[in-house]
Amino acid sequence: MNLTQQYTAEDIQKFLVSNLAEAVELSPEEIDVKENIGNYGLDSTQAMMIIGKLEKLLGFQPSPVLLWNYPNIADLSDRLAEEYQDNSELQHIDKISNHNINTPSLLDLGAEAILDPTIQPIGNYTGSITHPQNIFVTGGTGYLAAFIIKELLLATVAKIYCLVRADNISEAKNKLVKNLENYAIWDDQYQERIIPIIGDLAEPFLGIASAEFANLAANIDTIYHSAALLNYVYPYSALKPANVLGTQEILRLACTTKTKLFHYVSSIAVFESPFYAGKVVKEQDAFNHWEGIFLGYSQTKWVAEKLVKIAGYRGLPITIYRPPLIAGDSQTGVCNPDDFLNLMIKGCFQMGYFPDVNYMLDMSPVDYVSKAIVYLSTQEKSLGKAFNLQHPQPASLKYLVEWIRSFAFHIKMIPYQEWQKHLVNNVTSPENPFYTLRPFLLERWSDEQLTVPDLYLQDKRPIISCAETLEALTGSGVVCPKIDSQLLTTYASYLIQSGFLSLS
Repeated sequence: MNLTQQYTAEDIQKFLVSNLAEAVELSPEEIDVKENIGNYGLDSTQAMMIIGKLEKLLGFQPSPVLLWNYPNIADLSDRLAEEYQDNSELQHIDKISNHNINTPSLLDLGAEAILDPTIQPIGNYTGSITHPQNIFVTGGTGYLAAFIIKELLLATVAKIYCLVRADNISEAKNKLVKNLENYAIWDDQYQERIIPIIGDLAEPFLGIASAEFANLAANIDTIYHSAALLNYVYPYSALKPANVLGTQEILRLACTTKTKLFHYVSSIAVFESPFYAGKVVKEQDAFNHWEGIFLGYSQTKWVAEKLVKIAGYRGLPITIYRPPLIAGDSQTGVCNPDDFLNLMIKGCFQMGYFPDVNYMLDMSPVDYVSKAIVYLSTQEKSLGKAFNLQHPQPASLKYLVEWIRSFAFHIKMIPYQEWQKHLVNNVTSPENPFYTLRPFLLERWSDEQLTVPDLYLQDKRPIISCAETLEALTGSGVVCPKIDSQLLTTYASYLIQSGFLSLS
């Protein structure tokens, strides 16, 4: 660090404004330093890029969650200036490290799981379970929901109303179409059946005007709530408005005017507490233990599913679906390249090293997850149940590495601590995903001071049973593809053709 260079809070603020504007494609004049940073839609990769640049500027590594523990650029700049102006570089590092804002013990998730008492279903559901007419979908500009929309269009004759953040209907429709085109699942015949609804998951009543909210509540008979802000950096507080309060507002819609079917896409992350480590977790098992869930995203999914369960106890007809990490389409290979697993594979491939850890690839292809959700959602016997969409035959990380080696690539598996050293010392180019993910991967959590990869080792995870789910899918034709050479080849081909992976 250049000790002669001094940065004030004003200098840091200008730096953050410039880099945030560049990341979210706005002009610096459009950035309000008092606005909540999360409201600008920054994703994990963009956040890590800014943190990486901050590290270069200031000479110490800010905690990756520090960026989100201070609500706006003005407050964050003041905090970083305080850290910067300490007496020595070691004090900088120690203070940032010891300023441990990962204090989940102070966050009582059980106390967070309180559903507005005014949200009560009105009577029984009177519509058709097997043939819904008007469906409301959240997350339509995202990954999984795009495939759910496709399956609903194929399996029903319903109109699909999609919640979209946009300035007008034209922009909203364009976002939906472009998203489906991006995943190669758009067809012009869908034009009339997809209807955008302008709103915001993080706002009361979804940001929808009262008259429109009332009309929507009277018209919709089935809801698929798939939207969630997925970010590996944000703490619970930054994700709560969209993931927790947003779920509450969707439940409000489900109970307003008439009772609607409510299909909720949760996550196997609700069983991330160490309490379940090594234990078999079945679909209908309770998930009352939250202690030791450290990632903000996982915390919000635990609370949100609890809210859905409370609504179910009040009489709302609910069904819950818990996917793991979601992989690409098993037929086309189309995927979300910014998925954490894809970024990990790309980063390790570029390094030439994979960590030698007991990690299982339990991801489920997106076409399996979406087909299973739509099929199960139209079965009367599914009401009130939860389904684990875990891959029934996960493969080990070592299997993936051996498959890569079969093409004569010189990839090594090395002890995890050695891999971490390579990550710290040798990943210096922004072209490697680990350049921006490095602070996140090295962040220490819990009393044991474990990193995220430590937390996901097989001996620290539950054994997710999907036996009841597979039984419910019997005869449907919906089968989870094996993680084998054929599937990996399909994925690799897409990632190479799209330019995400390079063999040179």
